[in-house]
Amino acid sequence: MSTKNRITPEEALAYHLDPRPGKYEITATKPMTTQRDLSLAYSPGVAVPVQAIADMPETAYDYTVKGNMVAVISNGTAILGMGNLGALASKPVMEGKAVLFKRFADVNAIDIELDTEDPDEIIQAVRLMGPTFGGINLEDIKAPECFIIEQRLKELMDIPVFHDDQHGTAVICAAGLINALELSGKKIEDCKIVLNGAGAAGIACLELIKTMGARHENCIMCDTKGVIYQGRTEGMNQWKSAHAARTEARTLEDVMVGCDVFLGVSAKGAVTAEMVATMADNPVIFAMANPDPEITPEEAHAVRPDAIVATGRSDYPNQVNNVLGFPYLFRGALDIHARAINDEMKIACASALAALAREDVPDEVAMAYGRKLTFGRDYIIPTPFDPRLIHVIPPAVAKAGMDTGVARRPIIDMAGYAQSLRARMDPTASILQGIHARAKAAQARMIFAEGDDPRVLRAAVAWQRSGLGTSLVVGREADVKEKLEAAGMSDAVRELKVVNAGNTKHLDSYKEFLYGRLQRKGFDRHDAHKLAARDRHVFAALMLAHGHGDGLVTGATRKSAHVLELINHVYDARPSDGAVGITAILHKGRIVLMGDTLVHEWPDENDLADIAERGAMVARGLGIDPRVAFLSFSTFGYPVSERAMKMHQAPSVLDARKADFEYDGEMAVDVALNPDQMANYPFCRLTGPANVLVVPARHSASISVKLMQEMAGATVIGPILTGVEKPIQICSTLSTANDILNMAAIAACRLGQGG
Repeated sequence: MSTKNRITPEEALAYHLDPRPGKYEITATKPMTTQRDLSLAYSPGVAVPVQAIADMPETAYDYTVKGNMVAVISNGTAILGMGNLGALASKPVMEGKAVLFKRFADVNAIDIELDTEDPDEIIQAVRLMGPTFGGINLEDIKAPECFIIEQRLKELMDIPVFHDDQHGTAVICAAGLINALELSGKKIEDCKIVLNGAGAAGIACLELIKTMGARHENCIMCDTKGVIYQGRTEGMNQWKSAHAARTEARTLEDVMVGCDVFLGVSAKGAVTAEMVATMADNPVIFAMANPDPEITPEEAHAVRPDAIVATGRSDYPNQVNNVLGFPYLFRGALDIHARAINDEMKIACASALAALAREDVPDEVAMAYGRKLTFGRDYIIPTPFDPRLIHVIPPAVAKAGMDTGVARRPIIDMAGYAQSLRARMDPTASILQGIHARAKAAQARMIFAEGDDPRVLRAAVAWQRSGLGTSLVVGREADVKEKLEAAGMSDAVRELKVVNAGNTKHLDSYKEFLYGRLQRKGFDRHDAHKLAARDRHVFAALMLAHGHGDGLVTGATRKSAHVLELINHVYDARPSDGAVGITAILHKGRIVLMGDTLVHEWPDENDLADIAERGAMVARGLGIDPRVAFLSFSTFGYPVSERAMKMHQAPSVLDARKADFEYDGEMAVDVALNPDQMANYPFCRLTGPANVLVVPARHSASISVKLMQEMAGATVIGPILTGVEKPIQICSTLSTANDILNMAAIAACRLGQGG
């Protein structure tokens, strides 16, 4: 594999280890502070819902988490194509599946690893756990046992049982195929379809496609021994036999001649360019083997430019990704308290995905992916981070479940249901994804100023290996090598470009430039030499000023005020220059921006207006419609205080500037953020809770941010330095490697620079 997008063992293990082992934790949703709280949560209060459920079992969906809880179950016999490594080894994968449920559809999921290969034992164990869950997701269980287990559990249980390795792939494959055939001008019932790979996913794909209208006589399945034909005995089982074709063909090469659709869930290189050349006009090729497809899009298009190609990889267009399906299938099924996920619900999911890909793509999605996404040969399946998925797919699934009679509690107001789905999703992950996608499109040469810090080096390695651009690390080659080896990243030594002030050919021009800026500020040439040659922050800023990098991230090892002072030797990043620091605070699905957290010590009303404008610019850069609140201890003039006067006057400054975003003040923070409190002031010009908070001084901003971070566990990004000529971001000394990477991404997409 190339170094781009490569994950090293050290990175993977560190991700799973820090800050605490594993990928999720349980959080209480009710107060647990007083004795009365505990009495309600447990004895004696808990006896009331216990009796209610005993009297009416369906009320378990009202009084417990059952209605939003899925079990992710495996025995580890088919882990990610790695084979049978056992139940315990499958736990990281199952934890990962659990957090994907939460991330994409707000479904709570618990991983359960069963230490047995006996199908009967698995069936019995899962059946007995039925009262706990609203649905069962089977995962990484080898064929043919997976077929036996799923079918029997469907018969025994009254909640959805879904083997994602089978049906998840089938649903997304079907969605892509609907659109591919539309673009090809073909009908599914007329197509000759070849499937290679007769495992769980392959069989499920063919079964679903046949349910959608493909004719049995037009579908041919192949495995490692060739065509599955009527009369074949070698390597057969009842599930393969159900799809045996009446044909004289015996090899994949034979059946590819004249076929319209190839579906691959097999192995790298299983399809050759020569095979593709023999396919029908406008062929559809879904090469879904992971991590490497049966044939790459480049290889297929070299012989057949008219082909529509999809793979399982994110670095090619048309990714067949299960995360487009299973979270939303379960979301819709859970919300109608479904007894099962049936074929009609799967087809509804596929059809809704196909329809979504044909719609205009919102600007924020296109911006996040760094290119215009338009329905066509390179865009037949929605992207996994399309925010519309959550409110488009589950309603389609729920409606199909209601229409087919598997719903215990039908949804009456579907429009209200779709709106509730919008509200339950955490926007922060998609915002960060968008920033990284835009950074990847920019391919910036990122200058990491502090090459002697292991966190910075980890971020620099991740920057390059994630395909975000080129890492330029300021430091001494020997020191960087030593730090990388100590951090377990010795293989990265050859990947990073280390820039050393001691041997750069540009040092003389850097010093001359610096002396020109500082000579009337009390600095002589010797001072300029010391700063340029010995201070890495200044040296890195000089690199950026001379076009020897595209962005700069620093500050992980020194206080931000000191770093900003050093950068001001090279750039104009003072209050009078229009510089502002905006910090993003992400907590419990909400995001607010706070300023100024970096530059203005004690801003006046004009400075506050500048801060508001910069905060609004950052908000829009994040895809957020800005609503600015000027905060104080007083609200709209009461109590009267000279200290609050500038906050009262700042909106008038924006009035005079004819600012094109919502703003108002002064107001207390609860009025700004709580709709019920804001409703007490019907004249307030904000149409909803504020998302950009402007505070009276830097110290109050710093206190607020750090209090949220330490007491509430909020995620903090920033301060984001805006209003500076070039993209420079200054990290906190408490930053993790991931924080530094995020700040580099913000620099790359020029957030707050207007670029």
